[in-house]
This record gives sequence, C-alpha cells and structure tokens, in this order.
Amino acid sequence: MLKLGGYLNIGIAIAHLIGMFWLEEVFKIFGIEEKMAELSQIHFSIPYLTTLLVATVFFMFGLYGLSASGTFKKLPFLKIGIFLIAVIYLLRGITELVYSVLNDFFPTMGILATLIGLLYFLGGLKKWKVKKKNKQITV
Repeated sequence: MLKLGGYLNIGIAIAHLIGMFWLEEVFKIFGIEEKMAELSQIHFSIPYLTTLLVATVFFMFGLYGLSASGTFKKLPFLKIGIFLIAVIYLLRGITELVYSVLNDFFPTMGILATLIGLLYFLGGLKKWKVKKKNKQITV
C-alpha cells in the first residue's frame, strides 16, 4: 500500500512538472486560472514557482511512501510523516467530497486524495501494527 502511494505521489509530482509547459491550460482544467492570473500580476514567476513547490511536496510524499515500504532508504520521522501525509490527504479528500455533494459536481480529485490517504493510513497501520499483550492476573 505504501509503495503504491509512494509511486502515485511521484507520478503526480512528474505530472506537475510536465504541466508547467502548459500552465494556463492546466489551471483552466482545475478551475484556478483566475487565482493564478492574479498571482502572475504580482510577478510572472509565481505560478511556476508555486507549481514547482507543489511538485516538490508530492515528490517528498512519494519518497516517504517508498521509504516506509522499504524501497528507499529510511527517512527521518518516518512513522509521523506517513500518518501526517495520510491525514493531509484524507482531510483534503473528505472536504472535497462533502463540498461536491453540496455543490453538485463529481469529486474526481477528492476521490483520488481519499484513496491515497487510505493507502498511507492503512499501510502505516499495517507496518506499525500495535501488538496487544494478553495480561493475565494471577492470585
């Protein structure tokens, strides 16, 4: 699960980098062209830098997933990182799912975010499962 989540994040990061060649079209697809147009009025590089920053975050999320799956070297704060990534994805996904129900549109990104969040959460639980000790009381 963590390996799949890691590769999905790296794929998303690569897609962001490829999308930088057609930023205006990509921004239109995701409905953020107005916000990015405002930012580009401040400085033309802000949409590019923002996209690069977002790609970097997705890439780091991917490395953490791969690290937790044993595919990549162990990263610092791995357990906390995996569950933090899961929470970020689940919050993002669930809020979009709720918003889509209220505003009558299909939540493609919300579904994807929720699924990736579940991959990280369930994968983390599986990797670091808590073992319950059977305690017996003797008299």
